[in-house]
Amino acid sequence: MGAYAAPALYAVLLWWSATGLVLVLQHLPRRTHPRSLAVASAMLAGALWAIGAVADDETETGAYVGFTAAVIVWGWQEMSYYMGFVSGPKPSACAPNLRGLDRFFAALATSLWHEFAILLGGLAILCLTWGEGNRVALWTYALLALMNASARLNLFLGVRNLHAEFLPSHLGYLACYLSRRPMNPLFPISVTLGTGATVLLARGALGVGAAPQTITGLSLLAALAALATLEHWFLMLPLPSAALWNWSLPDRAAPVAAEVQDTATVPRE
Repeated sequence: MGAYAAPALYAVLLWWSATGLVLVLQHLPRRTHPRSLAVASAMLAGALWAIGAVADDETETGAYVGFTAAVIVWGWQEMSYYMGFVSGPKPSACAPNLRGLDRFFAALATSLWHEFAILLGGLAILCLTWGEGNRVALWTYALLALMNASARLNLFLGVRNLHAEFLPSHLGYLACYLSRRPMNPLFPISVTLGTGATVLLARGALGVGAAPQTITGLSLLAALAALATLEHWFLMLPLPSAALWNWSLPDRAAPVAAEVQDTATVPRE
């Protein structure tokens, strides 16, 4: 049982601590952001080097290193966006009369460069692992990117819990792109696919005769898929899920949350 529990616990702790660290850094005064991103960029370079170094390492250690490095790459993507360094051609609030596709394209314009950066990060990892046996980093990054895109689309379409306290004040313009609704058409699809991915990865890890490195890699990915699906449920269920990261949020989060809530209560079709 330890062969499955250890990687799952590692994935949970890394997810929780990495998310909290990014929240802490993005809520610090703006003058600290260039220094934080410079350190993160050095870690990004190290993570990409590590992914290439263990691409042919089909051992449990190689799986852990690939998984951790991919999370670091993803952390850089999140920091560069939420600190305002890599956003889009029009990082501003939408016009009040925008509806439908016009509102969607306006939302996309706030983060288009960020989306391209995510794609480039994935291509870099794909090149580093091409033809090699250890692709844990590639699947980890792909899973993070897909579930992040799903969560953001759900926030755009409408969810019960906006978790606006996670947004730093300089991203307050994103409020008009969030909607509060009891349900949206994408949510059931998102959680169904996330649950299916979790089950398939877990079945692979539990398969008879699976090699130790396969068990470790698939257990890490299954835990990450389960966490990503749980994050989707946090958007809908009446649970104080933000309390998981209270230690990383500043006292001023409440006013920001109130501002976003007031803006997001207007339904948009």
